[in-house]
Amino acid sequence: MAEKEGSAVPPQAKSSWSSFLKSIASFNGDLSTMTAPAFILSTKSLTEFSSYWTEHPTVFVAPAAEKDPAKRAMLVLKWFLSTLKQQYASRSEKLGSEKKPLNPFLGELFLGKWEDAAGTTQLVSEQVSHHPPVTAYSIWNSQHGVRLEGYNAQKASVKTTINVKQVGHALLHLDAFDESYLITLPSLHIEGLIMGSPYVELNSNTYIQSSSGYTARIDYSGKGWVSGKKNTFSAVLYPTGKEKDTIYKVDGQWNTSFQIKDAKTKTVVDTFDHKVISTTPLTIAPIEQQDDFETRRAWKKVAEAINKGDMDLTSAEKTIIESRQREMRKEEKDAGREWERTFFTRAEKFPLFEQLAQKIGEKVNDDQTNGVWSFDQQKSSAAKSPFHPEVKPPIYERK
Repeated sequence: MAEKEGSAVPPQAKSSWSSFLKSIASFNGDLSTMTAPAFILSTKSLTEFSSYWTEHPTVFVAPAAEKDPAKRAMLVLKWFLSTLKQQYASRSEKLGSEKKPLNPFLGELFLGKWEDAAGTTQLVSEQVSHHPPVTAYSIWNSQHGVRLEGYNAQKASVKTTINVKQVGHALLHLDAFDESYLITLPSLHIEGLIMGSPYVELNSNTYIQSSSGYTARIDYSGKGWVSGKKNTFSAVLYPTGKEKDTIYKVDGQWNTSFQIKDAKTKTVVDTFDHKVISTTPLTIAPIEQQDDFETRRAWKKVAEAINKGDMDLTSAEKTIIESRQREMRKEEKDAGREWERTFFTRAEKFPLFEQLAQKIGEKVNDDQTNGVWSFDQQKSSAAKSPFHPEVKPPIYERK
């Protein structure tokens, strides 16, 4: 029996949910401009989502210890697939409880670290553009010489559901082998809107292109007639330009588990199961030690209002932040200057991206991301938080 429209919506929110469904019928633009009913608002900002790349640090650094380049490429593919649940499935275990995140303001920061068997893995995430909204991030583990850097924007359109195209890319680098991997970002759509229990499904395919000569293609099929399971995918790893010479095949559900098989022998060579491998919690500074531009401190009052279910207070607190940002943009425009990013800089040249992207037909699309954003080591050395302790902290002088 088909579920009724809004069957998962709280009774007091039926009216707002109905209005929301009508409003998205003709929506086309940035997700940041979409107004959602209170009960699906998240207390987290999109700048925090960068942390979902590395909630399994031991899997993140594992390729750095592998001597064989094909197996290394396979381990990179395994790591990427292991991130998909954190990045795109609901952050709660309940299916259909996906929330709309807070829209970051320009200059917003999210800093932290993971500490486990892999040592210390650090995160810097920054909102580098507001129009269009773009989040840039850098994640690194110095002990193992593994670095991830990237940025992304999201464009939304609505047909029968909300479709989201992600623009941008990520680059993983392994210092020991001077080896890089270009990672493209999946498109997605939102299921379960009619019933009021939204969740994400990934569309089409993405690629991981290595500088060592291997290509991985991941195909996302979602809940199909054959599998009948949500979040289904299949992937292949092959020497670049020789897809028929597949080395590894991967099948499963990116929100639960998957198997990696030798393409020739069909032997299972590796597995990943989210129920078996737990995530490592990210450590961040106490809110009272954070800068005014750090996510948790900046949105504290808004998050508290959302948790209370007080939407008038939520709106009022959001307006305070938005008004302050408009004033800052006006001051910058009047002074003829642009906001100075704390950790990232627009790259004038990006030969590595171009070299790897051309092998898989990927475009830079910098006009949709307000530039190509690169982690700036010089800026990083001059910035500090409790988890970024190089030198004195100029970012804390903005208060």
